[in-house]
Amino acid sequence: MKVTQAEFTISAAGPKQYPEDALPEIALAGRSNVGKSSLINKMLQRKNLARTSSQPGKTQLLNYYRINEALYFVDFPGYGFAKVSKSLREQWGKMIEEYLKHREPLKLILHVIDLRHPPSKDDQAMYSWLKHYNLPVCIVTTKADKIPKTKWQKHLKIVKETLEVDPRDPIIMFSSETGLGKDELWLHIAKAASLQTETEITAE
Repeated sequence: MKVTQAEFTISAAGPKQYPEDALPEIALAGRSNVGKSSLINKMLQRKNLARTSSQPGKTQLLNYYRINEALYFVDFPGYGFAKVSKSLREQWGKMIEEYLKHREPLKLILHVIDLRHPPSKDDQAMYSWLKHYNLPVCIVTTKADKIPKTKWQKHLKIVKETLEVDPRDPIIMFSSETGLGKDELWLHIAKAASLQTETEITAE
């Protein structure tokens, strides 16, 4: 997929700051340092649009990125970072819960998991929560390039079993280094957002 326009729009602290143009929204949830910013940059073919940080937990608001005037990526604060205060974690949790339960333009949640490691307790809790509320989920396993291809299926099996993945939920292996999974993920996003891919996101 070819992205012709992508821009950071706003860091929103709550509903009053969310965009009002009703474009479809694709949310990204995952633990700190899982590679969400790198995923966004690779998907949008922009090197530094989403800022990566050596300080996990830096993203504290909902970061909106508008793409081709057709949809938004919404990057959540990373969860599971111990150095963030309990009160701030609770604040983030309430903000994200309200967004996920009530945000009308939300079409899909990309649950981002590090393929190298078994899903954490926080990963398990997030996935269980998403399924409890019957939200549309696509699991994206990042950093696949860090694992030999011969071990991909072993690691995918661990992810599926640990999260008890619903067989209806797609799982896409992804690498922000090689671009693995990028085209497949765009297809899922376009379908979820009901985009006419030929006109709204032009194929390369």
